[in-house]
Amino acid sequence: MSIITRRLSSKFFSSALALAVSGVISLAGSAAFADDEVEITNVSYDPTRELYKAYNQVFTNYYKKAKGVTVNVTQSHGGSGKQALEVANGLEADVVTLALEGDVDAIQKAGLIKKDYVKDFPLDSSPYTSTIVFLVRSNNPKNIKDWDDLIRDDVKVVTPNPKTSGGARWNYLAAWSFFEDAGQSEQQIIESIRKLYSNVVVLDSGARGSTTSFVENKQGDVLISWENEAFLSIAEYPGQYEIVVPSKSILCQPTVAIVDEVVDQRGTRQVAKDYLDYLYSDDAQRVEAKWYYRPSNEKILKEYSSASDSNVIKQIPEDGRWIITNVKLTNIAHFGGWKNAIEKHFANGALFDSIYEKK
Repeated sequence: MSIITRRLSSKFFSSALALAVSGVISLAGSAAFADDEVEITNVSYDPTRELYKAYNQVFTNYYKKAKGVTVNVTQSHGGSGKQALEVANGLEADVVTLALEGDVDAIQKAGLIKKDYVKDFPLDSSPYTSTIVFLVRSNNPKNIKDWDDLIRDDVKVVTPNPKTSGGARWNYLAAWSFFEDAGQSEQQIIESIRKLYSNVVVLDSGARGSTTSFVENKQGDVLISWENEAFLSIAEYPGQYEIVVPSKSILCQPTVAIVDEVVDQRGTRQVAKDYLDYLYSDDAQRVEAKWYYRPSNEKILKEYSSASDSNVIKQIPEDGRWIITNVKLTNIAHFGGWKNAIEKHFANGALFDSIYEKK
């Protein structure tokens, strides 16, 4: 069984139980803690499994030394939009670390998170960033270089569903921005996006499922991927895959938040705050970079930035400098923020629903 398959087997969507990163199943709803021990639940999205397994160990070691408190962190992972819905519908989470602000907004609208939550932590509560790249098979047999190659008749695409996956929404918006920059009118962009999705051979519910479809099940010619997912794939399967960085992509800003109603009921607000605060520490920023997320700390970001001008990555750089900076990145502000982007593109009956015809 491959590493990715083993990672996938750890999913839980129950509102009562989640998989502890230590490998122990624990009751997430229990509120009876000794003064020197506390349990919190972090509901996150698909590709952060490895990151939070590593981060939780760093944080719990720090917290034990600094405050004498043992913190047991329970994790839950899945498509970001689906995870947000689960929390809104009762999955107990002290904190959420989701793929985008729009998914956290859905929990806020359910009354579980206060309205101004993005002000709770630096950089609009986004401790690390990412971007969207392409993963292709070794030697790039379809010669895929940019977004316009994904609308060719001979290219089969793998990407998750924007209705359930936060990463898929970033994928869609990155493609939209490329065609917009190419000078297409909105109607032409819609047709380009329609063609792209007509080339999609499998629309998984989450980013990790799409990685499995492409890497393990050998479906498609190209995976539209989170940057970290693509790097994990070439690390796990050396010589079998390559990363192609398109000329235009998007600055992805995963968002973290305290679930106010839950922490106030469970008495875990302080440790939940400390847990998210520590994501901005130097130690945590380097953990994030190790698992191929872009640190928000500019000094640490430079430690991992590549001087290469190539947009093709065939192996993990030996010097650890994996971050490609020579790509033009748009951001969610270009689309009027997540509220406007969701209303126009992803809400029921919005553009994506009119573009994608289920096969």
